[in-house]
Amino acid sequence: MPEFQVRSLDAGLPFGIRIAGLTRAMLEDASTRQQIDDLFVTHGMIVFEDVEQSDEMQLAISSCFGPLKEHPVKAVSRVDSDRLPGVIEIRSRRGQGIVEVNGKQLSHWLPWHFDHCYNDELNRAGVLRSVERVEEGGITGFLDGVALWKVFPEDLRDRIESAEVLYKLATQYDQLKFGRPAEYKMIEPKPIPPSFHEQVATMSRAIHPVVWTHACGDKALHISAYMAEGIVGDETPAGDALLERVCQEINRLGESCSYHHKWREGDMVIWDNTRMLHCVSGNNPDEERLMYRTTIAGDYGLGRWETTPANTATADAMA
Repeated sequence: MPEFQVRSLDAGLPFGIRIAGLTRAMLEDASTRQQIDDLFVTHGMIVFEDVEQSDEMQLAISSCFGPLKEHPVKAVSRVDSDRLPGVIEIRSRRGQGIVEVNGKQLSHWLPWHFDHCYNDELNRAGVLRSVERVEEGGITGFLDGVALWKVFPEDLRDRIESAEVLYKLATQYDQLKFGRPAEYKMIEPKPIPPSFHEQVATMSRAIHPVVWTHACGDKALHISAYMAEGIVGDETPAGDALLERVCQEINRLGESCSYHHKWREGDMVIWDNTRMLHCVSGNNPDEERLMYRTTIAGDYGLGRWETTPANTATADAMA
């Protein structure tokens, strides 16, 4: 059987690889699937290049890394729940969800974050495919928490290594409390259906550690500026100032030790959600962008609710 080709993501980065030459037929082989999963554990993310752009191929690649998990937010658009369970649609529509960052208006901009921080249970990974691309922007950035921890200022490491952060499901741009760009304001809010607010009302805040030891054996810095509420036990001006300093340091270091992916036809990307942070550059509000994402189940086991959710049935359904 032909073999796929592996090369580094970027010569200057200590994480990530590129895989080319992968076909659906090759993924029927159990040893090939295991080899790809082993590479993923070691490197944290994979860019699959020039692969078949179909729902079936996305599901085949996703299945190398574990079973699919339904997205915990019920209001998120599903592509086709009967035919493609676990595949969600991420669409940037014209004139919606606009923020101004450093004087430029952008649609679907997102800061450094990890997925499902607002839940007690994370997901192992996400597999992303670009269905409709934009000419400018629409770039997805990736930042390795293992590499980030190694270069983080020692004084901050000492202060946050044993800390935990509170998160709350809050997607509007004006709700971002920490790590804002220097010039930042919401121009047009995201449209939010009533069912979203109903679900939020049943949910407690979630708690996750700032630092944890990854399966690769190294410590990873793992903070989402998006949806962060404060430090557990220190929701004070001093605690907020510390969390703000940490998030701004992540922004600063993210400029030099991250990878930013400009989407092409034939690309799919998987990243380790328990190790990597990611962000979205945003795009021209007059253009539309469409991504399909699968969510891979598999939790790191360190998250928890602040209190028992008001609606246990809803919480169980989200897990």
